[in-house]
Amino acid sequence: MLRSCSPHVALDNECSCAQNAETFSVLNLGRMTDIENSGRSVAELLRDYSVEVNPSQSKVVDAAADRLEPSTEVFLPWIPGADPFDTVPAAAKLRRGGLKPVPHVCARHIESSAQLEQYAGRLLGEAGVDRVLMIGGDRAKPAGPYHSSLQVMQAEAFQKLGIVRIAIAGFPEGNPSIPDAALDEALVEKTDFARRAGLHLSVVTQFCFEAEPIVAWLRHIRARGIDVPVRVGLAGPAGLMTLARYAVRCGIGNSLHVLTQNPAFARLLVEKGPEPIIRGIATSDGFRSERPGDHPSRPLGIAGLHFYVFGGFDKTMDWINSRRGLRSHSTHP
Repeated sequence: MLRSCSPHVALDNECSCAQNAETFSVLNLGRMTDIENSGRSVAELLRDYSVEVNPSQSKVVDAAADRLEPSTEVFLPWIPGADPFDTVPAAAKLRRGGLKPVPHVCARHIESSAQLEQYAGRLLGEAGVDRVLMIGGDRAKPAGPYHSSLQVMQAEAFQKLGIVRIAIAGFPEGNPSIPDAALDEALVEKTDFARRAGLHLSVVTQFCFEAEPIVAWLRHIRARGIDVPVRVGLAGPAGLMTLARYAVRCGIGNSLHVLTQNPAFARLLVEKGPEPIIRGIATSDGFRSERPGDHPSRPLGIAGLHFYVFGGFDKTMDWINSRRGLRSHSTHP
């Protein structure tokens, strides 16, 4: 998850059937067109997705290497209390499988500049890593000299090795430990630094259970001149208790209210996975560009979706493939 560095934790309702008398009315045909368009938009967003898996779960790492398409980004969280260097062999296995491992670099868990440089060196030398996700980390007192992901960026341990593809965290519903104004300012500072340093910066968001805060946040950062690509974080298919547990763990209070105060929508999320949220994004004003040749999500700057596999890796992959019209082949537990 983006707050604590443990396994990366984070649509409108289905259109009701029209009355029989309206079945062939112009209004109903318009609704049918909206559904078809949103369905195409869901497929478009699913053309480029990333996932997050726990590097200590070897069977899941094996499944990722087996099931994911070549060049898919696979994020590997820094697990609090675990040896961060245990991520290296998992990243190497994914790289050998033709995937793009994206290890987390958790600022407040780094013990020293020497550890940071050793971590960067081993990720490049042993696993061929060419991109990382830098986050602050949900820890009251830093383990070493770094208090924020910006400070890690400024240390340039990865840039010195030629690793210039850096992702950072975004929080559409805020962070309970950090004021919204501070989050905004930090995002601007990191974007400015990346531009000066020649980094290829992107943002991966915490997951939400509603489309509205995601779209509102995207519009907000675009209005502030932040134009970097954004991957929208979503929870893969999971049971209601699992979703609620991770929502509490990650501090996304507003989305938790959706689960507790809107039983019908919560049931829809369980039955259909994140599809209602994706449809909500895809049907939002400004999602599509009117210019020929533009990426369909260009106005909001959505680079793709990012899945947190709370309900299991294979379950998430089966869901993705079903929405993309691909045949699933689960070979791992």
